[in-house]
Amino acid sequence: MTKSSGINPPIAKKIPHKLEKHGDVRVDNYFWMKDRTHPEVLNYLKDENAYCDAEMEHTKAFQKSLFEEMKARIKEDDSSVPYKYNGYWYITKFEKGKDYPIYTRKKESLDNPEELLFDCNKMAEGLSYFKLVGISVSPDNKRISFGIDTTGRRQYTIQIKNLITDEIQEDKIENTTGSSTWANDNETLFYTKKDPITLRAYQIFRHKLGTNVEDELIFQEGDETFGATVYKSKSRKYIIIACYSTLTNEYHVLNADNPNGKFEVFQPRVRGLEYSISHYDGHFYILTNKDKATNFKLMKCSENDRTIDKWQEVIPHREEVLLEDIDIFKNYLVISERDNGLNKIRIKHWDNSQDYYLPFDNETYTAYTTTNVEFDTESLRYAYNALTTPASVIEFNMKIQTKKVLKEQEVLGGNFNKDNYVSERIWATAEDGTKIPMSVVYKKGIKKDGTNPLLQYAYGSYGSTVDPYFSTIRLSLLDRGFIYVITHVRGGEYLGRQWYEDGKLLKKKNTFSDFVACSIHLIKERYTSSKHLYAMGGSAGGLLMGAIINMAPELYNGIIAAVPFVDVVTTMLDDSIPLTTGEYDEWGNPNDKLYYEYMKSYSPYDNIEAKDYPNMLVTAGLHDSQVQYWEPAKWVAKLREMKTDTNKLYLKTNMDAGHGGASGRFESIKEDAEEYAFLLDLEGISS
Repeated sequence: MTKSSGINPPIAKKIPHKLEKHGDVRVDNYFWMKDRTHPEVLNYLKDENAYCDAEMEHTKAFQKSLFEEMKARIKEDDSSVPYKYNGYWYITKFEKGKDYPIYTRKKESLDNPEELLFDCNKMAEGLSYFKLVGISVSPDNKRISFGIDTTGRRQYTIQIKNLITDEIQEDKIENTTGSSTWANDNETLFYTKKDPITLRAYQIFRHKLGTNVEDELIFQEGDETFGATVYKSKSRKYIIIACYSTLTNEYHVLNADNPNGKFEVFQPRVRGLEYSISHYDGHFYILTNKDKATNFKLMKCSENDRTIDKWQEVIPHREEVLLEDIDIFKNYLVISERDNGLNKIRIKHWDNSQDYYLPFDNETYTAYTTTNVEFDTESLRYAYNALTTPASVIEFNMKIQTKKVLKEQEVLGGNFNKDNYVSERIWATAEDGTKIPMSVVYKKGIKKDGTNPLLQYAYGSYGSTVDPYFSTIRLSLLDRGFIYVITHVRGGEYLGRQWYEDGKLLKKKNTFSDFVACSIHLIKERYTSSKHLYAMGGSAGGLLMGAIINMAPELYNGIIAAVPFVDVVTTMLDDSIPLTTGEYDEWGNPNDKLYYEYMKSYSPYDNIEAKDYPNMLVTAGLHDSQVQYWEPAKWVAKLREMKTDTNKLYLKTNMDAGHGGASGRFESIKEDAEEYAFLLDLEGISS
């Protein structure tokens, strides 16, 4: 039985705030929590943290042993598989006891001496949060640009390091996405700036090294539902500006040899037309949904005549197969597909002499192409893992069709054997008769008698698919008798693009009812019972958690909602918040009464009632730019006020981090250990 600290939970003060739209009045008693700098807000968050710590004090030793157990499975002195780009081998490595990566390179041969690019452990000294992104090397290999974030709000400062002198130059470019790309002159850098308030990436600048000239704004995205970014084609011939929204794309191209030239629009935006471009041998290859190709098709056009009526079909649209991505090589086209939920990798020779699929032999697995930056090579790199199989990076020779495992994830600790675990794919039937797939893993020998603790996970938005992947951390649950289930609800793209379309806008509730249908199925088939069923989701998956506890709280014993998006209507009406306007195509625009009413009907915060709720652990990040900290804070305050049970309700706010949680590799495991201790404690498991 779990213990209580005897301390009373914090009760947030109520200041009624009227929100009116379409003649509908909502009263938000906790609206005041929006002020990040107000001492009362910070004190409330600290009080909730103190309460959570006191209530979980009896699990502290267990958390520590869980953390050590999880950490012990990880190879601390580890390095990535080196990849070659433009004459250098690039390597990322970790050293024992250190939290952050070290980036190095070797010229031409892996036997040559190592050149240190960045030691993030030194760079992060004295900082509570640190992230380095966007490493970009100049074509002559003499300079490297990079972005740094020290708050967790994803506002990066770009800097440039001279690799000959090992000095970081004075140039500092604030408030960017962190990524940048070099023109072929080695002197010109293109980068993206963010709106300082909404953090929307919307301006592309040209930066000239060593000049005092102010950076030139060369493109500004005027539509606030779009973002913009800039990168270089794999062929290294073009600098490309990409403008993107949920439903529509537009690209602008410039020859990388002519950095002072003018970008030309590739194909002007047409609402609902999605496309992406790759360049090869005088042509652009276009992945697009043109002509109602819901699951996408591949087309091509001459680089000199890009008008849409000149696009020619290369791979036609298929009703059952989602075309996800392509990798272009000098002699091969590699196509990433998804068929009946499973990843397929297809290899096609440009001269049509070969066309075949890589063989995979598992019911639930994840496979995807990885770092393939070299253009003229026979080697394809891809990654493979499954719920019971550690991740491996494989190099496949596309010419002679042989493969070599370059690296297999080591699970340390000595007692992991993949044959001790079982994975399966099962299907539940949703309210409307649709079959919903689940990927399941558990320890061999478990009896399906309704007594097993089970953790059901899902995300279910933005067409983002959570594939069945291996996790060393998850072993700490499986080895203690938990079953783990990834629920492939609508709103993701597991079963193709239509699967996403059927879980957004005015069909969003399918995401929630799918999850509940899967929970009912798991109970009915005696994998677990409502006394032992737990659910977990983060961000938009946290919205899912908020919706299911309003719909069917009696099914779950406990919920973990990580940085949950729960105050849907208020957030979507506030266009000053990062992400809001760009999200209208995902959730709908509540300035339209139809969408307002639909959102309000499922928004977790607006639908809290006086009833019993499951045990809950809710997390937040004070500097979160994706889901503002006040959403989980207000939600917990209102749940505390309304709920009629004596179940646990904890709010844990990371006062130093943003949406992704802590930045160090071991700090984030401490958060996992705390979450697992919460679940295991509810099951009466304490060792």
